[in-house]
Amino acid sequence: MTVTATDKTARTSADKTGARTDEAAGVITGARERVDALDDRIIGLVQERMAVSAVIQDARIASGGRRVNLSREMEILDHYREALGKPGTALAMTLLELCRGRV
Repeated sequence: MTVTATDKTARTSADKTGARTDEAAGVITGARERVDALDDRIIGLVQERMAVSAVIQDARIASGGRRVNLSREMEILDHYREALGKPGTALAMTLLELCRGRV
């Protein structure tokens, strides 16, 4: 049995995607590109959120307040939990940790 270049390409696509057909491999590849683009946007938004949080913290500290407002953090945790369920709480905790400037 001779293996052609097309066979090797299909096998490589299937190996990379876990798909069993070229059509599925194409769908998966396209969707992964979209996920990668979304991840880049999410990272950019998180970085923007971190910068805005730093402004808020600086203003609060300059006015004599504390760096962290726990009641506001509870509102954020509730918001994420309501929108995304229990995993949303973990996501919000990670965002809050990033935005506290302690990472």
